[in-house]
Amino acid sequence: MNLLKKTVNLHLELLQARQGQRGAQQILENVSKLLEEIASRRLEIRENIASNLVQRENELHFDLLETDRLFHIDQIRKICIEYRLRFLPSGYFKPGIPEEAVSEIRKLEDLHGMTLGGFHIVAPSKAFLLQNVNDPLLFAPVGNGYFYLIHKWGNDLPAWRKIWVWPYRNLVTFTWMSLVLSFIVTWLTPTSELSRSIPMARVIIFLFAFKSIFAVGLYCFFMLGKKFNSTIWDSRYFN
Repeated sequence: MNLLKKTVNLHLELLQARQGQRGAQQILENVSKLLEEIASRRLEIRENIASNLVQRENELHFDLLETDRLFHIDQIRKICIEYRLRFLPSGYFKPGIPEEAVSEIRKLEDLHGMTLGGFHIVAPSKAFLLQNVNDPLLFAPVGNGYFYLIHKWGNDLPAWRKIWVWPYRNLVTFTWMSLVLSFIVTWLTPTSELSRSIPMARVIIFLFAFKSIFAVGLYCFFMLGKKFNSTIWDSRYFN
């Protein structure tokens, strides 16, 4: 009954409506400003990654780092040589950095209260814009030869890649590959008739096969502008 008798001051209602709209407008303005700041910062991070061509150490707080993301340059070098990968400044990386990597960098910068730089990436050669003379991991250097893994994206490397590129690790592995192929060629070559007239025919065939495979293989390898994994893992050049 009281509700039926109650009156409404429309002037006050209008004032309250206007005040409510101002509050909502202020919220929208604050959110818009925040989004603009976030977008601007993400753009700065992307530009920093894309323009980085040199190494710069980051003084991160080690008590805030995850130990399973901290790797020494020797460990990175070992993996790059085994899988024929390159470890280069992020400025050479051409596919572009995914949004989740930018988010990880922003979180790390907020956590340590600093702007990160000197980013490096582990990836196959074809993922980089290499200078011609001819499943990525994003790192930030933290000093004393150590790098901090910020983010990993893309697909994992196929397990057979390690075996496929094994002959190209260095000259020793290339020589072993030539020896194995020479043994196979010697074993497949029929020598029953040849052995009657030439002593140690299989030894001669093996030496001839090894010389041919090693020389021709090495010649073609270098003629194509290729180098061994131990040489190119941190090289910025095709050849």
